[in-house]
Amino acid sequence: MEPIVTYKERCRRCYSCVRSCPVKAIKVDGGFAQIMYDRCIGCGNCLSCPQNAKVVVDRMVKTQEMLASGVPVVAVLGSSFPAFFHSLRAGQLVAALKSLGFCEVHEGAFGGRMIAESYRKALSSSHQTLISSHCPAVVDLIERHYPSLLPNIMPVVSPMIAMGRFIKGIRGSDTRVVYISTCIAAKFEIQGEMAGAIDVVLTYQEMENLFKSRGITPATLGEMPFSGIDPEGGRLFSLTGGPLKVFNIETDFHDNDTICAEGEAHTIGIIRDLAAGRITPSFVDLRFCDGGCVDGPARDKGLHHFYKRKLILGHNNSRPPYDTAAHYHTDPVLPDLGRTYADKSKKLPTPSKEDIKRILHSTNKFTQGDELNCRACGYNTCREHAVAVFQGFADVDMCLPRTMQAIVEERGRLIQKFELVQRELDRQAGDNLIVGSDPGIREVMELIHQVAPTPTTVLIRGETGTGKELTARAIHRQSQRNDKPLMTVNCTTLTDSLLESELFGHKKGSFTGAIADKKGLFEAANGGTIFLDEIGDITPKLQAELLRVLDMGEVRPVGGVVAKKVDVRLIAATNKDLELGVRDGWFREDLYYRLNVFFIQLPPLRERAESVPALAHHFLDKARKKLNKAIAGIEDRAVKAMQHYAWPGNIREMQNVLERSAVLVKDDIIRLENLPTIFTEIYNSHSGGEVITARVSYRDERDQQVERTEKTIILRYLEETGGNVAKAARMANLPRRSFYRLLEKLDISVVRQPK
Repeated sequence: MEPIVTYKERCRRCYSCVRSCPVKAIKVDGGFAQIMYDRCIGCGNCLSCPQNAKVVVDRMVKTQEMLASGVPVVAVLGSSFPAFFHSLRAGQLVAALKSLGFCEVHEGAFGGRMIAESYRKALSSSHQTLISSHCPAVVDLIERHYPSLLPNIMPVVSPMIAMGRFIKGIRGSDTRVVYISTCIAAKFEIQGEMAGAIDVVLTYQEMENLFKSRGITPATLGEMPFSGIDPEGGRLFSLTGGPLKVFNIETDFHDNDTICAEGEAHTIGIIRDLAAGRITPSFVDLRFCDGGCVDGPARDKGLHHFYKRKLILGHNNSRPPYDTAAHYHTDPVLPDLGRTYADKSKKLPTPSKEDIKRILHSTNKFTQGDELNCRACGYNTCREHAVAVFQGFADVDMCLPRTMQAIVEERGRLIQKFELVQRELDRQAGDNLIVGSDPGIREVMELIHQVAPTPTTVLIRGETGTGKELTARAIHRQSQRNDKPLMTVNCTTLTDSLLESELFGHKKGSFTGAIADKKGLFEAANGGTIFLDEIGDITPKLQAELLRVLDMGEVRPVGGVVAKKVDVRLIAATNKDLELGVRDGWFREDLYYRLNVFFIQLPPLRERAESVPALAHHFLDKARKKLNKAIAGIEDRAVKAMQHYAWPGNIREMQNVLERSAVLVKDDIIRLENLPTIFTEIYNSHSGGEVITARVSYRDERDQQVERTEKTIILRYLEETGGNVAKAARMANLPRRSFYRLLEKLDISVVRQPK
């Protein structure tokens, strides 16, 4: 497994990792930034991701498994450890590590002492520039990106690898070695050619977390001595200029023959100058991290560099105690400290001028002035980005100015679409205007005109199908909130729990299926209007919640503890007798009075006979458009029959009847025969009469219509049989006695026609 992993779900197109990567070893594909390990040098810069999308792979589990396996496990502390564990004495840290199960604890600074002689020999015999090899990030930088400098790298292992080989050479290859430092590149180093010397590299933070997970508090422990050999001056290796001190290399202020540099900018600049032949020093000591190993990626960021330097110098001067085991000697036999290097660079395709031009054009850069070089994509210039796109490392969509321009253009298109949709909605709203001129509807329109501009709560009452939702929309359209949303919900279509979630929203995990936070309709309608149809059907629990909204102007999501302020105008509707509900206890009295501030009573269609012709032509026009059918109109007989019908389903029933008739009609006129049979019977029974507008109950009207239909059918049988009751009963498939009862019930006298 690679030492650094990327969590795709956290990656948010910020390109921070691209911006921070010195060798652009980040590939962006579809907005997802992933590390290209064959180009990565392990510097750890990408770990500064603000979304924490890139993290170091935790090796704590592997370490614990080794400690529990029974094999000997040795801990090696990097020479910068005093700068991280500054609140502990060195002996306490040793005691804590041994409490975890480490059999020995060494100072990695001894590795600096071990490689010193190899460096001195190489420098004395070489006639070319030599580059230090103790920083794995520098070694990877040369192997992967500047292979021409491979002959210049010191053929000597790093102090970490030297320590691993030394310990395993004395204790045996079955011993496991864990190295603890600030270095992320070291995690990469042990997976390459140097594998086998060190088994696990842990950061100081990982070791601190391991102490916590095992309940070990180092500050409470007594001190214990280090194992191995005292590194003496090797403890200065992690400081600026420390390697030169350890290697006994003298420098002259006036001489550039020896260069010692730290930090990304200095390192890359010197490497470029060396590759270009601009400088030719004898020795270049480079460490990639700013401040050297003391300020590696896993450093304590709360301390300043010079305070850390003071801590390391103090540790060096303290001379901590050592428990020299029999297998360690003051003059030990050192392991093989040599190593070789390989060209790991990859030849990348080079774009032509036309390729660059084509890619720049795709990002809307047609002139040099269009190349803003804003670096938002992570590359220094637009042309660097274009090269990366050509090589497959970057997306065109990474260009922020292009994206912003696309957003502006898309916004313009959306505004145009919105205006078109708004005009269409206004046109449809015009189709949904309240139609009619009868006194009842004129009174309703006057009430709407009066209450609409106010924030007053409105209760719309009326039978099913009388147009309560249409009235609510008319109120919203004429209100000062008409530029804000109108949310509608039918309280009878949802269960109690679902309706509560729909109205007030819910928090993630508040009930089974709540996989995310959801905004309720009251919150979504903030600043606008909410219409609650059939409010008489809500439960007492929801009545209490609704009362809270009306009284306090705030909603609390299901499962939430924080209420949210909302500014919503409430329009409610019901076909129930709320006064009866208050008396019987199924509707809260206080809510009733909060809703019934201003009520509008919608008249049923049977009381609006004079508006039936206008409604008929209105619904016929809608059916014509919906069915795309050429229908010229409706005949007067059909209209007259509809005026006499009681319309128990009110306007909704009328609309459905006319749409059905429009489907069935074969010519361009809807005739009486195209309507349901009941309308023909009504017309026949009222062909000479006036339009009846008196209020009749639904049951009475139904019984009257059924009686008329039965009478028409019986008369037809008698007519076809010439008044022969027995024959008519057989034709109707009824017993003769039942047929006579019908004759008596319907007041039909039989006159038998002569043969």
